Amino acid sequence: MRRTRLAALALAVGALAAGLLVPATTGSAATAAAPARPALAGITWGQCNDPYLVQAGAKCGTLAVPLDPADPDGEKITLAVSRILADPGAGPYRGAMFTNPGGPGGSGLWVAALGAAVPGNVGRTYDWYGVDPRGVGDSRPALSCNGRYFGWDRPSYVPTKASITKHWRKKTERYARACGRSAGKKLLPHLRTTDVVADFEALRTAIGAEKVSFYGFSYGTYIAQVYATLHPDRLDKVVMDGVIDAKQVFYRSNLKQDKAFEKALTKFFGWVGRHHKTYQLGRSARAVRGEFERLKRRLDRRPAGGKVGPSELTDALLPAGYTVGAWPTVATAFSALANKGNASLVKQLYRSSNPVGKGADNGYAVYLGTECTDAPWPRKWRTWAKDNWRVHRSAPYLTWSNAWFNAPCRTWPVKAGPRVQVTRTFDRPVLLVSETFDGATPYAGALATRRLFKKAALVEGRNGTTHSSSLSGVACVDDTVAAYLRTGAVPARRTGNRSDKVCPKLAAPKPSSGKLALLDRLRLEAFR
Repeated sequence: MRRTRLAALALAVGALAAGLLVPATTGSAATAAAPARPALAGITWGQCNDPYLVQAGAKCGTLAVPLDPADPDGEKITLAVSRILADPGAGPYRGAMFTNPGGPGGSGLWVAALGAAVPGNVGRTYDWYGVDPRGVGDSRPALSCNGRYFGWDRPSYVPTKASITKHWRKKTERYARACGRSAGKKLLPHLRTTDVVADFEALRTAIGAEKVSFYGFSYGTYIAQVYATLHPDRLDKVVMDGVIDAKQVFYRSNLKQDKAFEKALTKFFGWVGRHHKTYQLGRSARAVRGEFERLKRRLDRRPAGGKVGPSELTDALLPAGYTVGAWPTVATAFSALANKGNASLVKQLYRSSNPVGKGADNGYAVYLGTECTDAPWPRKWRTWAKDNWRVHRSAPYLTWSNAWFNAPCRTWPVKAGPRVQVTRTFDRPVLLVSETFDGATPYAGALATRRLFKKAALVEGRNGTTHSSSLSGVACVDDTVAAYLRTGAVPARRTGNRSDKVCPKLAAPKPSSGKLALLDRLRLEAFR
């Protein structure tokens, strides 16, 4: 899923807004029999480096796992892990909760703090564990191929000329070769989701738990599905928010993502139009989109500040497709550039998701390392060109940007394995969450997963566009999550191919034209 670390960041900010780092309000304690707390063995726990985790009372450590899970006695790598133990005063202990915020390539240490965002103190009855997946963040070795990959004033994404196609093909092929020569190249054959699941199994063994629960966001929902297929007897409760269709990974899912983002961005443009007095970009979605296209053409002729061209603008606006929380920030940046020629905020938005420097491409490198090898990708360029031009006709905003983002998979130096056939073996209740117009993980994926897991129930944020929106303050959604984690019960399944419970969407904030709000600044600063 393209740039899902932006979604992970939105999730982090949403959780902070929901009270993640402050004591939760006291709720009624459940009376269900509590499992025995596992013996915490195999990991030495100490101080965390992340101030948010320190404030939340987390401890951090490392776990040694086989580089190749098929060779348990072979070379070892280390995973950075975090944990926040259950509060004995919150209610009966309910076991260990493993988490993943998405990606692939997203750091997951901070997600251990999400338990405090679950209403009614229910989250505090679990031990929450976060993990930097293999190759990511503080895990070692960390994969990086070219920390200067994301530059400025790049050609347009849309290959309307042969020279544009040549540029991007050459650039993406070079990146794939750089990964094959990188210091972390030994990781490349072992970054599949099955390897990640093996690491979670190693963590389960290390903490002595017979079973664990799993809370996955975005790509984390695919981890959950593969985990449930390979080790169905090791999972208790499973929450999937922003659900991936396991049968579409990952070439086809990215093409479907292009169409979903088109709808999400159209709704953003409509919101900007309704606030024309603030942003001065047009009074309708059509008018705002027209201004966006005119600005792209202008930047193609003359980049703003010598740096911001049409590609940088496209990337800068992308957070608005992930979360309504980013709408005021993105609209302010768009307006400042279009109306005043001020590119400073667009530069910040672009750089926040496209960092440069030593190791700055870590998340991107691991993203490719997983997506490129989880299932085969077309190797012939004419297949990519045909498919993306077809999708571009109805979804011009993201299609070619997404194509080039994923294009290193075409010449990736490691052969892809067969896609995991996710099965219906797991027969316990599963809770799914999705907003109707989620751009990053289209709603159809949640419906497909509901069909696949026979005891799954889907909570829909009706007409929303936010990706992975649970634990962000929508009571209808968050209370349903809390009830499931308390009792294991999900909403009653309805007949037909539809959601089982409808909730309000995450509401867009009020427009702003002044300084960035605190949460918006956190979004921008997290990846600098």
